[in-house]
Amino acid sequence: MSLLINLALSLVLLMLSSWGSLALLHRFPAAARWRRIAALAWLLLGGVWLGWLWQGSRLGAVLGMGLSMLILLCWWWRLLPESDLDWADDVRFLATGRQLGQRLVLDHVRCFDWYRHDAASVAWQRREYDLQRLGTLDLFVSSWGRPGIAHVLLSFGFDNGQGVVDDFVTFSVEVRRERHEPFSEIGGFFKQYELAIIAADERDAIRLRSNLRGETVTLYRVLLGRRECRELLLALVEQANQLAREPRFYHTVTANCSTLVYALIRRIVEALPLDHRLLLTGRLPGYVHDHGGLLPGHSLSELERRGDITERALTAHDDHDFSRRIRAGVPGWSASGRRPTLKNRGGDRIE
Repeated sequence: MSLLINLALSLVLLMLSSWGSLALLHRFPAAARWRRIAALAWLLLGGVWLGWLWQGSRLGAVLGMGLSMLILLCWWWRLLPESDLDWADDVRFLATGRQLGQRLVLDHVRCFDWYRHDAASVAWQRREYDLQRLGTLDLFVSSWGRPGIAHVLLSFGFDNGQGVVDDFVTFSVEVRRERHEPFSEIGGFFKQYELAIIAADERDAIRLRSNLRGETVTLYRVLLGRRECRELLLALVEQANQLAREPRFYHTVTANCSTLVYALIRRIVEALPLDHRLLLTGRLPGYVHDHGGLLPGHSLSELERRGDITERALTAHDDHDFSRRIRAGVPGWSASGRRPTLKNRGGDRIE
């Protein structure tokens, strides 16, 4: 029994030592060299408590680690997200805006012309959208070869009054990095980044991933009515407004590109259950498909195959008609850009 207790306490000490060292490595307020030294010192301190444990001083080891963790957590809890830092150009502005009658005004829509994956001609525009012409919602899933891991984007389409959807605005939930700050998936667990909601022109947001970063991008037409599309769009803008007032930390699991959108859409579509695919974002289309959110009459594998727009995006790189060309052949879209009349699984028409 004593051996089992020591083994259990050892596991706890190792976990706390690992967490503390990573927290210091990513957030200790010093240069990289001193962060590494702080992380190593924490690991050595954990080794001291572990040695005490196996030398028979179980109470001393527990109290020592408990006091150390209390001091570390007092520092950790004082770390607050910020809104006024020297942000990287691509996340400098959030998707803030306001509704004026039947029009939505977005203060900053990113319209970069990327010529490398990390360099672009910078351009932000103020744009207005007629909410009465909002008609479609598309889900983009961009993956880079890691099983189950991807980035998701939502693109809202507006028609021109003649049934042709020709104006799109894309929303992306991202990490808000400081200028020259590299991205770290591990850092996303340790308050390294703030949370950002970005509005972008589709030629910016999608071409960056498919054409410059070499990612595989798949497009899925989402079955959501006009009212629900409108509510989701306005909810995203309000969430961006809220982040501008009260910044939040990005978190790789609890506050990322899928979980934040899920929290918003659950206000609109009731009874959506939690699912592990909300965390494994590369499998998110399967979750949406299973709950009637994708085109009926097609298997998920067919929707994925026909929705792979990577090659079409490369071909349409500089075309002003980029959005229409990447949708050619995608279920739910016609070659002209018209959206077919669709019905969801309950038989209701999707307007």
